[in-house]
Amino acid sequence: MTEKRTIKAGLLGLGTVGSGVYKLMERQQKEMVHKVGASLCIEKILVHNMDKKREGVDMSLLTDKWTDIIDNDEIEIVIEVMGGIEPARTMILEALNSGKNVVTANKDLVAEYGKELLDAAENNGVDFLFEAAVAGGIPIIRPLKQCLASNEIDEVIGIVNGTTNYILTKMFEDGMDFKEALAKATELGYAEADPTADIQGLDAGRKVAIMASIAFHSRVVFPDVYTEGITGITARDIQYAREFGSVIKLLGVAHNTEDGIEVGVYPMLLPKDHPLASVRDSFNAVFVHGDAVDDAMFYGRGAGELPTASAIMGDVIDVARDIQYHCTGRISCTCYRKTPIKRFDDVKNKFFLRMQVDNKPGVLAAIASVFGVHKVSISKVVQKIITDGTAELVIVTEAVKEYHMQDALEHLKDMETTREISSIIREY
Repeated sequence: MTEKRTIKAGLLGLGTVGSGVYKLMERQQKEMVHKVGASLCIEKILVHNMDKKREGVDMSLLTDKWTDIIDNDEIEIVIEVMGGIEPARTMILEALNSGKNVVTANKDLVAEYGKELLDAAENNGVDFLFEAAVAGGIPIIRPLKQCLASNEIDEVIGIVNGTTNYILTKMFEDGMDFKEALAKATELGYAEADPTADIQGLDAGRKVAIMASIAFHSRVVFPDVYTEGITGITARDIQYAREFGSVIKLLGVAHNTEDGIEVGVYPMLLPKDHPLASVRDSFNAVFVHGDAVDDAMFYGRGAGELPTASAIMGDVIDVARDIQYHCTGRISCTCYRKTPIKRFDDVKNKFFLRMQVDNKPGVLAAIASVFGVHKVSISKVVQKIITDGTAELVIVTEAVKEYHMQDALEHLKDMETTREISSIIREY
């Protein structure tokens, strides 16, 4: 029978997520010996401010010295929940190179420096796990790496930012405008004081880079991801989406094609019958298509203290099991291919275009001619007369290369009869 021992962990950070990890570790204390085959405990917690009162936390565990963790040979797992690139990157590398296993929730770090960290883990025969870096409590990294490992995956699309999904839900269901919905999201704590990373698609972009890398076995980094936010979405766009039997969602989209990997984050009109269309408020979901599994969707809480802590602790328990049975480093970097990243200009998308034009004969024909010149096929036109000689025109295109659409838009902007290009949104 395997001897029961205690596996010790060091926790870097005691903010919202770090507190959740501490609570969950305490809550599960009696179960650990059965789940892991050993006891599991937090030995030290690295904090910035030693004087801050922390209710429910054993204050003797706190330290503001990294050396108390890195130089402690009894600590076998380092849990990083500080966020940001530095000093997290340096600390994680030091931990891996000293033979400690690492669990992180740091999407920024994994999206930019994942290869370096995974290589360090592999070179030292230790685990580096990051389930919580994407979609909070929803299991997606492990399913892609393990459960779906026999699949050739060609599509991963998802709602991976709860703030923007909440905002768009409020705009669609309650008729709020963008600013009002953002204020509500901030009030409820879904949006940060500076919501730029969320509403501009940057947060989702980092998560999509990570998912695409794992799903397609080829390195995708954040700068490869085309990002576009939701600040331009208006109540009028929502109204048209409803008329067309669609919703608007900020989607992370990754496709593995014969010509390379397509990867981006942008608002899309999504048919109401698509599984992702019913994902509301701050919930997240990831939709995967594989050649064997066909369609699969993972749905749940994408952020928050305990949902994120759930994903972190799942990784910690996995690492502890590997330590207990002497098999750390089992699953390291799975990016064994070198698939090119497709230029976003060459990606094909359908478009919803809303514009204000002079309300007079010949304008629609002239616009159709411009689209024809730039190889853009039209699938639907809706014309509504407004006022002051202006007509609102909505055009939905067939799938067209991004650069053809951009050329057509530049041409349209130069026409005297065009008063405004109001919205350009991609359509699924």
